[in-house]
Amino acid sequence: MKKIILITFLSFFISETSYSQSKLPKCTGDKNKYNNCYGKVEWNYIGDSKLIYEGEFKNGGPHGFGTITSPDSKYIGEYIDGRRNGKGSLIIFDRYKYVGEFKNDQKEGKGTLTKQDGSTYVGEFKNDRENGQGTYTYPDGKKLTGEFKEGKLIK
Repeated sequence: MKKIILITFLSFFISETSYSQSKLPKCTGDKNKYNNCYGKVEWNYIGDSKLIYEGEFKNGGPHGFGTITSPDSKYIGEYIDGRRNGKGSLIIFDRYKYVGEFKNDQKEGKGTLTKQDGSTYVGEFKNDRENGQGTYTYPDGKKLTGEFKEGKLIK
């Protein structure tokens, strides 16, 4: 649990320092037309809650580096045409944290998944699941290393 809190704190710190490094101008005007600029927008989510995005924009949507926060999650990382693509950090509050590569909004490539119970998986992901070579470490330190498919060790 202490690891997740530390990782969460570092992610928030990194996101704040990264924004100040954007070389894009501040977004102005109609938020649906933000293009090649840096800004912040809020969208209605569920009920009275909001999605908040702060970062770089292209063609009215997230593109480049940014952070999106919802009541139950936070993503800090790279976007292409409004989707998580590239390197990033996804925190699903009270469940897990993933740091690694994304493709079309899914965990894809190399990454580290840390669950709230302290277990971790370090390895390859495909289709948003543990797929490929990896190591799963239980909270007690026991390790399983090999090839995973859909989150299960197959060899």
